[in-house]
Amino acid sequence: MSLGKRPPALITITNAQRRFASWMTDVLVYTVVLNLFVEWVPGVEIESFTISIFTAVVLKLLLDLILRYEHVTGAWFDRHEGAVWRALGAVAAIAILFFSKFIILEVIDTVFGDEVDLGHIFEVVLLVIALIATQRAFAWIYARLGRGVAGDAPLD
Repeated sequence: MSLGKRPPALITITNAQRRFASWMTDVLVYTVVLNLFVEWVPGVEIESFTISIFTAVVLKLLLDLILRYEHVTGAWFDRHEGAVWRALGAVAAIAILFFSKFIILEVIDTVFGDEVDLGHIFEVVLLVIALIATQRAFAWIYARLGRGVAGDAPLD
């Protein structure tokens, strides 16, 4: 250690802080993706920026619930042995992920009415893929930036 430099301070992050940061990041990312869809995809319309933030929150809740349900269902099938159970697990996952788009459309329509139109099923599928891919990309970048902290090799 050179003179004049202090050792890095240890920062403790609680689970509540971690959840808050994750939610805030996801809602902000979802808001940006939603507004890009409004700008670039015909048929996707949101009345105002404020409504797009509320829509992002509802989508975050829905996607978290749907993905949790898909993982629980997948874990149930994984506890069984054999090719038939694996195939049934794959069919169940595809069915959950496909039919959930209709649930998303219905919930958004019920909550926001004419203020939000996410388009048809094709646009919703693209939107959900974009939301999940963008969220995963940000999570990957965040994890990558944390390397080198606890003895891992630095990224330089």
